Amino acid sequence: MKQFNYTIKDAVGIHARPAGQLAKVAKECGSTVTIEKDGKSVNATKLMMLMGMGIKCGDTITVTVEGETEEAAAKAIEEFLTANL
Repeated sequence: MKQFNYTIKDAVGIHARPAGQLAKVAKECGSTVTIEKDGKSVNATKLMMLMGMGIKCGDTITVTVEGETEEAAAKAIEEFLTANL
């Protein structure tokens, strides 16, 4: 299991476009990716659930990656977040 925290820097937070892109990256990575905020967690491949978390600029999320490809998957997710959110 790999886990890291990330603080959202995008002015509008996780909205439709980046949520869709994040879900796509999570699906392609081959591991289970979970996003947690304030004790609530969702599978990162579930677009509507991800958007429903209401993650805004300045919020810190915890990303957990579990599976055979967790090293590469965690790196891919972290790179996506840094570049887009």
